[in-house]
Amino acid sequence: MSPASTEVKGFYRRSVEERREVLREASGLASSDLAPWQPGPGLPSGLLERMIENVVGAFALPLGFATHFKVNGVDRFVPMALEEPSVVAAASNAARIARLRGGFSAQVTPPVMIGQVSLVGVPDPHAARLRILAAREELLKIANEKDPLLNRVGGGARDLEVHLRSTARGPLLVVHLLVDVRDAMGANAVNTMAEALAGELTRLSGGRVNLRIISNLAIHRLARASATFPREALEGEGRTGADVVEGILDAYEFARNDPFRCSTHNKGIMNGISAVAIATGNDFRALEAGAHSYAAFKAPPGGILSPLSTYETTPQGDLVGTLELPLAVGTIGGAAAVHPAAKLNLKILGVSGARELAEVMAAVGLAQNFAALRALANEGIQKGHMALHARNVAVTAGARPDEVDRVATRLVQEHVIRQDRAREVLEDLRRAGSSSP
Repeated sequence: MSPASTEVKGFYRRSVEERREVLREASGLASSDLAPWQPGPGLPSGLLERMIENVVGAFALPLGFATHFKVNGVDRFVPMALEEPSVVAAASNAARIARLRGGFSAQVTPPVMIGQVSLVGVPDPHAARLRILAAREELLKIANEKDPLLNRVGGGARDLEVHLRSTARGPLLVVHLLVDVRDAMGANAVNTMAEALAGELTRLSGGRVNLRIISNLAIHRLARASATFPREALEGEGRTGADVVEGILDAYEFARNDPFRCSTHNKGIMNGISAVAIATGNDFRALEAGAHSYAAFKAPPGGILSPLSTYETTPQGDLVGTLELPLAVGTIGGAAAVHPAAKLNLKILGVSGARELAEVMAAVGLAQNFAALRALANEGIQKGHMALHARNVAVTAGARPDEVDRVATRLVQEHVIRQDRAREVLEDLRRAGSSSP
């Protein structure tokens, strides 16, 4: 049912209950229909209203923990929040295989973010670039005065760059302020510093400041992970480990040379990373933007995209996977400091700060990517994925908790994962009153 009008005066000023009532009446629903919005006891409405606007409740995602992860010699239970079947299981299985050769090795570069200030209408852009560079120390001083706390903990504005772009609207001068944000994601600090430079940059350039904003293409804040996957552990479905290694290498070359495949290759990496980001209260949208932009940024001349991961073999024939991408994550500030579940998940994960969190995320991204390629090169991606998806189909068809596994098992055996078939199987089981599929 479509509402007569979405023009609701003062909607943001109303209470949570009043907003719910507006939506209930407009949609022709009963009060009981709104029960799924009810937040849990650890997430009161008052807290939710401090996080976003026009709150009516909470939207829950399944939260699971991946097992077997060893990153830089440290064991980690990794929180993952998402709705897609098989992701947590695949990451755990990949981590189990990597563990046979010591687990994942991971490193990060310093947590330096880029704040961009764009200048338009500059009469002498080349000369203005030099004037701005000559005023570097004064500009950094202005920026750092905006966040003395960040300076006290070892961060702050470190450097600036000036880039000249040619656009359809004339020359564009872009100043990059490089800021070490320590354990924060950094958006608030960087945006505040970038805005503080507007007056002086206007004077130095003779132009007009347009945008002052952080960039999510965090090329100075990279996370890297690597792992060795033993050839003998990759056997399956009648294929030798050597066959699977060759299949993965072929799949990697497919991604290197075809942008359509590369897009999905990199999406698989983000399946794992974004799930950890959501579970720890990080901005998964910024991470997705940065990762996919970096894939284009590092593409070879004439290319469109580049895989974020690489695969090669050791002299012994084992598979070595590596991953590099920007990961601007934080363990202080934002939802990571406010959301009770995010804080709890970070405690269980046991990271000491943003550096270790990024290392774990990179390891999870590599594990997820390896698991997907192994499945594609071996039994196909659908076997494990659809087995788990069958449980969702069974629930949608109306199966009770004690019936879900029986219905799902039948669907998988028949290779028919559809709701209409799930309903038929459910009816058969209930008529028969059988306790076996």
